[in-house]
Amino acid sequence: MSSITTSTIDTPARRSVERTCDDLAIIVLAAVGLIASLTFRDYGLGWDDYTHAEYADLLLRMYGSGFKDTTALSFANLYMYGGGFDMAAALLHKIIPLELFETRRLLGAVVGLIGLAVTWRLGRRVGGPLAGLATLLLLVLCPTFYGHMFMNPKDAPFAVSMAILMLGLVRLAEEYPSPSPRAILIVGLGAGLAVGSRILGGLALVYAVVGFLPLLLEEIRTHNARDTAHRFVHAVYVLLPGLILGYLIMGLIWPWSIMEPGNPFQALTYFSHFFEKPWKEMFDGALVSVPDMPWSYLPTLFALQLPEVLLGLAIAGVIGAFMSLSRNDVPARRKTILLMLTLAATLPLVVAMVKRPALYNGIRHFIFVIPPMTVLAGVAFAWLMNWLKENRRSWQPAVLAVFAFGLMLPLGEMIRLHPYQYTHFNHIVGTVRGADNLFMLDYWGLALKQASDGLREELVERQEVPPRGRKWKVAVCGPQRPAQVALGPDFTIGWDSNAADFAMTLGEFYCKGLTAPVMVEIKRDDVVFARVYDIRGRSISGLLAIPAP
Repeated sequence: MSSITTSTIDTPARRSVERTCDDLAIIVLAAVGLIASLTFRDYGLGWDDYTHAEYADLLLRMYGSGFKDTTALSFANLYMYGGGFDMAAALLHKIIPLELFETRRLLGAVVGLIGLAVTWRLGRRVGGPLAGLATLLLLVLCPTFYGHMFMNPKDAPFAVSMAILMLGLVRLAEEYPSPSPRAILIVGLGAGLAVGSRILGGLALVYAVVGFLPLLLEEIRTHNARDTAHRFVHAVYVLLPGLILGYLIMGLIWPWSIMEPGNPFQALTYFSHFFEKPWKEMFDGALVSVPDMPWSYLPTLFALQLPEVLLGLAIAGVIGAFMSLSRNDVPARRKTILLMLTLAATLPLVVAMVKRPALYNGIRHFIFVIPPMTVLAGVAFAWLMNWLKENRRSWQPAVLAVFAFGLMLPLGEMIRLHPYQYTHFNHIVGTVRGADNLFMLDYWGLALKQASDGLREELVERQEVPPRGRKWKVAVCGPQRPAQVALGPDFTIGWDSNAADFAMTLGEFYCKGLTAPVMVEIKRDDVVFARVYDIRGRSISGLLAIPAP
């Protein structure tokens, strides 16, 4: 993987291929932007949306009061996270004619689109235009990433921030020991946004320290130790303005982090231990307490939720990156770049497998490793196409056809699952149909939006009105506040099924299947995501299923 360019000579044909790849990438980004603008309202609220909106209000109130109202600095445990996305959504809501939660979905789409563009540029910089295009396609057609970018207010913006930081680190390696002002700016911006979103952004320091070893060792071989040290100090010195910028950005979006010098380390300690009352989730067909998830949790879910083509090419990219470290014909700068990308794609997973922290909600906390995975996969694909051009040119169309077919599989699933792309499972496990009784699917409860819309439409069609003097009562098994927002002011919600007119339940293991008329059923690929039952005149003891021991 030392070279992925189609030729070492800048010919008109090569320039044409490069221009075509770049034009296609821009078309893909424009298409995603158009689709997102037409569909962002389809994505429902999850468990965390309402709380994050409250956090944004408290942060803005703190800034508006000149730090006199500091309620935000002790709100739940969100003060240990950055609130940049939440504040941006709250501010945007003030100037555009959308409901608050629609604004949050729109901003999520915009941030996700930025992440796609940054990852494309990262893949292009590392492997050339073909690698960049392949990287972009693999990320766009990764249902887990695409679905989360609309509705995940913490992990998706963090993933985008880490992609920005990785782009800065790659430029830093290319331009070492005299990085350009643009590289310094990108490093500072990425570092501030990443650490300001989640303290886990500090992992990038490990990527840089370990990743730069091949370059520094080469420096020692070609220069004496004194010159190497001087060049290193110079690089750090010119990088200082970027690091200061990063600290200021971190403080702006995560004000608690700079109130005391040790606060970021306190957050790191806090999140290194499970901080909630344990509950059980479905994993591989068994109910497992989240602090007791096996080491295989993440590798299993990544293997079953990533599209097959991305999974195969990412593995090839990681293997190729490690093989390049021992090759003398690979420049030290390229070794550093590939090593940093490999660490970014794998180290968080390895640490989690070894440390075995509490794991839950699928792979949502680790989607930040998907962009570097797609870069390595895109580089591997471009390298393969280049190798075939030099050695087996007649095979290129067949390999390209296989790649296109590999992209069509997740595309078809994304269309069928909309707007629940984040629940995607690949064909290894039999898509969501095969995964239904083995793993959590709609763990964020997004289907309550479509279920609520369906209930309102059904009542209008039946021309039914609530009993005189009160609103319709709905018992909900799932996130309560999102259900209330989705249902609107004509409904009251709660857990009490005895006093309710209707029961709305998610299709997850913890919600009971009721023997009552089904008014609305939300299904994808023959899997029930949510149901609404008519329970008027029926005695329903409760909505929660009692898990088997």
